[in-house]
Amino acid sequence: MNKKFSVFIFSIIFVLVLSACSGKKDTSGPNNGGNEDDSNEQDKIPYLHDSSLEGEITFWSWDDMFEEVIVEFNKVYPNIKVNFTRPDALEDKLQTTIAAGSGAPDVSHVMDISRFGAPGLLEDLLDPRYDMGRYKELTAPYVWERWMSLDGKRLLAPAWDIGPGVFYYREDIYEQMGLPSDPEELGEFLQDPENVFQAAQTLAANDIYMYEYRDSPAIQYGDALGYFDKDLNYTRNTERMVELLDLVKRGVQIGWAPQTSVLWGEEGKQMLRQGKVASFPAASNAARNLADIVPEQEGKWRVTKMPLGVSASLVSSSFVIPAQSQNKDAAFAFLEFITFDESAWKIYVERAVQSSWKQITSLPWYQEYQNEYLGGQKEFAFYDTLVDDIPIRRYTPLDGPAWPLYIDKINESIDKNIDSRTILQQIEDNTMKQLGPELEKLKQEYGIE
Repeated sequence: MNKKFSVFIFSIIFVLVLSACSGKKDTSGPNNGGNEDDSNEQDKIPYLHDSSLEGEITFWSWDDMFEEVIVEFNKVYPNIKVNFTRPDALEDKLQTTIAAGSGAPDVSHVMDISRFGAPGLLEDLLDPRYDMGRYKELTAPYVWERWMSLDGKRLLAPAWDIGPGVFYYREDIYEQMGLPSDPEELGEFLQDPENVFQAAQTLAANDIYMYEYRDSPAIQYGDALGYFDKDLNYTRNTERMVELLDLVKRGVQIGWAPQTSVLWGEEGKQMLRQGKVASFPAASNAARNLADIVPEQEGKWRVTKMPLGVSASLVSSSFVIPAQSQNKDAAFAFLEFITFDESAWKIYVERAVQSSWKQITSLPWYQEYQNEYLGGQKEFAFYDTLVDDIPIRRYTPLDGPAWPLYIDKINESIDKNIDSRTILQQIEDNTMKQLGPELEKLKQEYGIE
């Protein structure tokens, strides 16, 4: 009996010690499990490399907040030196250095991944050397596919931020006009086209605009579609686009937009200061721009979902490792940390950067984050509810040339009241004719039939 009792006690002690060890913070893995008392701490995905890794890398970005992030990175990887620079016209310079075969950084911030998607220019992060595929289930399908190569075979950059389209509005003005002013109530109210026109007419009667650009609903729906699918078929000629373009024409008759940017144009900024623009759609990071332009309006603005059932990502960026990098392991350790680590995300959210990682967005401090400029709204908790509704789209090198072929005809349809279905067919026909040879080259390059 004594021997059995001793074995029993030893077993309990062994389990307790093992549990204590498994609950310790793993400094070689991303801090994605919340606070140190989190019972799921042991379930964290470990970093690919341990903290003994050495090296020196160059990192390009346009945002100086990474100076703070590098400090956090060096707490985990003290033997990796990061040389951080902020080049002018970063993506142009990156494209030039990659084409030249030398001079590119080890890691670079990017927005337009289609400029660098051709095989051989960037490291494929699905390669076993990086094994980035182990993170796939921790982000939404749109975000993951956003950074895939055109043929869907290579991961060119990891998920990082996401900027779903949202609707900023002056709560005080909407309330004065007798319109719904609670974010959730207004968001639901504006899904009905007739309610949108009621709001637009009410505001216009008081010399106030509801939108900044007249064609916003149709254009932002187009942002969700892209221009070409994975097989390079044209995507913007749909019944839903017809419907939204028709709604835009009704809005133009009301006079719902001044056709100027309220965030980037001086005329639009002045309208904001005067209370002449009561609302507008923008990406989820635009509150910081509002705070810079009209700081005196703190507490008056709120944010809700975009009207008319439109769901789109309006801005996002990530990080790439050029194939010419000479220190790829250290480069990946840095890229993995800056995209995934909790300590980095605590810096990003202060710059209105929304995370696309579920292990970050589920953390209490993230969900409870309040924006005092937006009247104390828990903005990130709200933005997080929008991500799963964003449809998957492909980004291609021909998106840029396709834009003027699209927008010029959209404007013609609005100005001359040309039938929406007719103009969209004209746009598709013209796009496929003008860009046909380039589309065929892309199909051959990526093996698309």
